[in-house]
Amino acid sequence: MARLKTSFLTLGMALSVACGAATPSFAGGEVNVYSYRQPELIQPLLDAFTKKTGIETNVLFLDKGLVERIQAEGVNSPADILLTVDIARLVEAKEGGVTQPVLNDPIIEKDIPANLRDPEGEWFGLTTRGRVVYASKERVPQQSITYEELADPKWKGKICIRDGQHSYNIALFASMIAHHGLDYTRTWLTGLKNNLARKPDGTDRSQAKSIYSGECDIALGNTYYVGLMLTNEQEPEEKVWANAVKVIFPNADDRGTHVNISGVAMTKYAPNKENALKLMEFLASGEAQEIYAKQVYEYPVLPGAQPSDVVKGFGPIKPDTLSLTEIAAHRKEASELVDEVGFNDGPSQ
Repeated sequence: MARLKTSFLTLGMALSVACGAATPSFAGGEVNVYSYRQPELIQPLLDAFTKKTGIETNVLFLDKGLVERIQAEGVNSPADILLTVDIARLVEAKEGGVTQPVLNDPIIEKDIPANLRDPEGEWFGLTTRGRVVYASKERVPQQSITYEELADPKWKGKICIRDGQHSYNIALFASMIAHHGLDYTRTWLTGLKNNLARKPDGTDRSQAKSIYSGECDIALGNTYYVGLMLTNEQEPEEKVWANAVKVIFPNADDRGTHVNISGVAMTKYAPNKENALKLMEFLASGEAQEIYAKQVYEYPVLPGAQPSDVVKGFGPIKPDTLSLTEIAAHRKEASELVDEVGFNDGPSQ
């Protein structure tokens, strides 16, 4: 069967058992990937896998609802691999019963640090992105910062951030609970809220725009968005925004910067299980991590594997080694805290 075309990568096409359409029969020598990541970002990675193994890859891309889709397809699901971003989505997949464990694989365990693997083998990380501080090159002279410092009144009226309930922020807030406890984090989150320049809004990219425009001096954002903006030829104004900010890695002098992941899991009823495992082992390799990291402006998780030159330009990152499963365990508390302190209401008058 020929590789599926990008035009196939939309909801409502032939893979939809949930909608009552017939499921195609997949020939041997293939592996079927359900992806939250855009096809153009993962295709170089999959092309390298096919070149190395001769195994063809078929991709279904959706920006939401993949777990529900796999649940609806049940035992007839053609999905072998779920490729996603954010610990929240990996935990969602595991808790939704659509993954199966891959345990005691020497390649995966050698190449993927334990804190970036599910203890029960249901998923593992491929690349990381830091949740960092974007700071104005013109108005912020300091070169180091901590997450704790974001609640210092010296930043009053100077911080921008996206919705507090966004998964990127919930993961960071959950890590604060894991490190400091619920009471400390409640006080810290209240302090951060009172330092905001406006109500939480927008995307990570628009936080850089707000710094460029002078609306705020610092913001929280993911590292990879800076890489995407700096190389955006279609929307050159984003290059201007990105060049107005510098990336500061919080807590670089102590526990390290909070990171989240792009990750992968094998689906519960993978029809091409052997090929799926081969793809997972390839994805864990240094070769694949470097290809992927350079496509998405993230960091490989394998020590010694290199990110893109653009990402290297941010400076070295010291990742927080706290287990992502421990962070994920505090997501519900973090979400409740956001509502409790009225974070999305913005700064108190």
